[in-house]
Amino acid sequence: MAHSTRRTARPWPTGAGLLAAVVALEGVLVAGYFLATPGTVTVPRYVLYPFVWIDAVLVAAYRTPTPSAPPRRHLLAGGLAAGYFLLLANWAGLIGLTVGGHHPIPEGVLGLSVGAGSPGWARVRLITEAFYVSVVPYRVIGYLGLTYLVYAAIVDATGVVTSGALGFVSCLSCSAPIFASAVTGVLGGWVTLMSTAIAYSVDISTVAFLASVALLYWRPGFPSLGSDGDGAG
Repeated sequence: MAHSTRRTARPWPTGAGLLAAVVALEGVLVAGYFLATPGTVTVPRYVLYPFVWIDAVLVAAYRTPTPSAPPRRHLLAGGLAAGYFLLLANWAGLIGLTVGGHHPIPEGVLGLSVGAGSPGWARVRLITEAFYVSVVPYRVIGYLGLTYLVYAAIVDATGVVTSGALGFVSCLSCSAPIFASAVTGVLGGWVTLMSTAIAYSVDISTVAFLASVALLYWRPGFPSLGSDGDGAG
């Protein structure tokens, strides 16, 4: 039986000053943006949501060190985490293919474009005849943070099973927080795509994102957090 590795979160006081500095910088960026542009705050929570995403995932990632493990386990975790990121990014409309449609892409929309927006919202979009990439800063940072949390969770989880990827998937308590976070993350991305039809799409996707962060950070029922002994699903 493989022994689980209890992860030791970094102490909160160590990162409190860093978080305070990040929040202060965010405040300066927001104030500077609205002082330097004719933009006005119409819905205050939409100005704050990008920083809710960024700060929540940075705190969770900072307090989640990667467990030590053999290279093969890190490689497995990296591959699965990369797939997780691509899934979330695709459903949120950040990446995708432009080929395969019934009509060709108009020449006028091809190329690089930069949209305006308050800090966290300004979108950079690249559209080619084969694919598109749409960078919304807070969503990219948020999904990258979730990807790291998934990576750390898989490295930790595969340490309590002895049959590699198949054992990890069959270990319900190992994989449930990761799969649940994928479902909530995809739900948030889908709601974002349906923003024209759903009045509170940003609110719902933010709740889904925070639920994903919480699941991946606390990992309810996770064997390595429950005991120091042997673990199996």
